[in-house]
Amino acid sequence: MVNRVIGTGILGRLRAAYSRSGLAQLFSYMGPAVMVSIAYMDPGNYGTDIQGGSSYNYDLLWVVWLASAMAMALQYLSGKVGIATGRSLPELMREKLCRKAFIIPYWLAAEAATAATDLAEYLGTVIALNLLFGVPMFYASIFGAADVLVIMTLATRKFRMVERMFMLFVSIIGVGYLYEIFLTKPDIGSMAYHSVVPSLAGHGELLIAVGVIGATVMPHALFVHTTFSARKASNLPAAQRQKARRMHLYECILLLTVAGLVNAAIMVTAAAAFHHANAGISSISDAYKTLVPLFGMGAGVVFLLTLLSSGISSSAVGTMAGQSIYEGLLGRKANPWLRRVITRFVNVIPTTIAIIIGIDPLHILVYSQIVLSLLIPLPMIPLVLFARDRKLMGDFVNRRSTTALSFLFVGIILAFNAYLIATNF
Repeated sequence: MVNRVIGTGILGRLRAAYSRSGLAQLFSYMGPAVMVSIAYMDPGNYGTDIQGGSSYNYDLLWVVWLASAMAMALQYLSGKVGIATGRSLPELMREKLCRKAFIIPYWLAAEAATAATDLAEYLGTVIALNLLFGVPMFYASIFGAADVLVIMTLATRKFRMVERMFMLFVSIIGVGYLYEIFLTKPDIGSMAYHSVVPSLAGHGELLIAVGVIGATVMPHALFVHTTFSARKASNLPAAQRQKARRMHLYECILLLTVAGLVNAAIMVTAAAAFHHANAGISSISDAYKTLVPLFGMGAGVVFLLTLLSSGISSSAVGTMAGQSIYEGLLGRKANPWLRRVITRFVNVIPTTIAIIIGIDPLHILVYSQIVLSLLIPLPMIPLVLFARDRKLMGDFVNRRSTTALSFLFVGIILAFNAYLIATNF
């Protein structure tokens, strides 16, 4: 009896100490960056990272780290704007643009970014269904569109449960790629060298580099993070919102570091498994078929399970981002079912036609990410300007160093895009 009382007392004190700890506060806040991090591990990343690793070995690993650092900084600004203002970036843009003549074109461009994102997610699901279950590509392209049912079912539940589902998806992808790294045994020296020494030898590498940036610093994620964070901080007093901002910072660092490691792992695995064995990998199907003979069926199945998890979960983020963009910019409530069906219809028809006529899905994936990179300025530039506006942000306004770093990242992304356009048109 005494032991039971002592045990209960010790456990009670431990629980009380944990509930007051920073770790418990972080876990209670955690959610927005978990969901956004999925966007940084979506099938678009698979496409660009696999092509980059298989074609150029470890040479473009520095681009993955640079893109991850830029994504982390910009997502921190996105969430901070939501916490400070209690409004989403699309809502702030509607107020700033005022007139429909400016709002409608901006909305259409933002919807184009969402459609390009959904294209990558849809293709990832289609490819995984085809390779994992042997479903013919034509039928997989039809079945893949049905993930709308899964997403909408999740969306009708409590939002906290959806956040926990996303933690599961992140765990599947992360653990899966730890396993792949263990199997492929990459060259640690080359990884370290190319992580810090930039090289961009030719046009092909530039194209992949821009695709990696577009697949990592994603427009829809910058739009929707403000919505998630504003929801978390709604109706909180100023002191509690400052606490939420700190938790948001820690969450961004933790979760987007994990996302960066996963992206690096995808490229490293492709370099270790495919570059020397078969430098001509031109599709995810080729990657799977080459991976299995070299490292066993387990490696192939894990690869496809992570791809399927990535496609389904990132589709959910795309749905929420599209709804946030529509409602925020147009000031109207959106029916999520209708939005999802329309978005998928826009992508299913041309993608199915492309698959039927023999265009490889990996190439579609890579070019969709280049489109995203070209559309990054839509949310990125307003976000940086809002975050430095003291009248809007109050005590949450950026420090000068944060603003300077933000402008540096904006300049790097615009320079990559400008050079790509100049060398292609």
